[in-house]
Amino acid sequence: METLAVQLGERTYPIYIESGLLHDGALLRQHVSGGKIMVVSNETIAPRYLPVLMSALEGLRIDATVLPDGEQYKTLDTLNIICTNLLEKRHDRTTTLLALGGGVVGDITGFAAAIYQRGVDFIQVPTTLLAQVDSSVGGKTAVNHALGKNMIGAFHQPRCVVIDTDTLSTLPDRELSAGLAEVIKYGLIGDAPFFDWLEENIERLLQRDMQAIAYCIRRSCQNKAKVVAADEREQTGKRALLNLGHTFGHAIETGLGYGTWLHGEAVGCGMVMAAMLSHRLGWLSAGDLERTCALIERAHLPTRPPTEIEGERFLELMAADKKALGGRLRLVLLRGIGEAVVTADFQLEALRSMLGDYDRGAGSGQ
Repeated sequence: METLAVQLGERTYPIYIESGLLHDGALLRQHVSGGKIMVVSNETIAPRYLPVLMSALEGLRIDATVLPDGEQYKTLDTLNIICTNLLEKRHDRTTTLLALGGGVVGDITGFAAAIYQRGVDFIQVPTTLLAQVDSSVGGKTAVNHALGKNMIGAFHQPRCVVIDTDTLSTLPDRELSAGLAEVIKYGLIGDAPFFDWLEENIERLLQRDMQAIAYCIRRSCQNKAKVVAADEREQTGKRALLNLGHTFGHAIETGLGYGTWLHGEAVGCGMVMAAMLSHRLGWLSAGDLERTCALIERAHLPTRPPTEIEGERFLELMAADKKALGGRLRLVLLRGIGEAVVTADFQLEALRSMLGDYDRGAGSGQ
């Protein structure tokens, strides 16, 4: 079993990576301080994996909240379903919430844990590639609002992250590709050798070569854990680098309606848009732009934004981004593969021109 650590002093916690971990009740029990667990899952994942988990944890008091599946349900109303169930089943401050599912389940469960009786423990058991390599690690929890994605939330770190790679065997191809967007992100923002490896092995990942997948999960989690340890609450700007492509991507998700594009699809397209803007500003070479676009396309991710969102509307949606400060839009842009910066020091007209080119159906801008 591979074990990594997110180094946060007294709140340091492990990330376990191995096949079959859903059956390892002893491992999970190590991180349950009380005798009660509330498992939160969704209608897709619960039938497949909830019985396995409950069998592994036999002897503890386990309740379950099964939510509807989809980004469109990542709302305050759905959060209230979890809180109501906790209260009706008389869970107290010693309870542990366990998130069994993808990024939506992990985010909303973590937020419930952050606010229930002013904070209880929770465990992440991510079942999608995107959640395994990104959203389950780092303690960002939130729900969406009609005016912006992840605008209501809290920082609340899990007690541990348990990654059972066997869950990827039932993951749809579209969701596998969506997870690869976050994997590619790590190479672009600060791990150029990993980007090189992805160029050589992207087909192995798409074909679910488990050796390659285990390596990409481990390398991604190592990158995420290092950044979170250095800047847990985005106070120095380093953690904001993890948002490469997200300002563009969140605009797509909000503008189209949550769930129309998967989060990873929107991020993949957003990374292409960030790379193209970086190139227009003279920061990113044509060769690095081509490599970036080619790898994202090879991962079966979209590389052009939806035509339904015209340029000025796109700008309006981007202005609501959490990284905006003092009314100024900040973006994560690239100076090279493996070198990203968070900056407001770019020409807004260059961004407006790029979005206008998309409106006119112009080429990629390469």
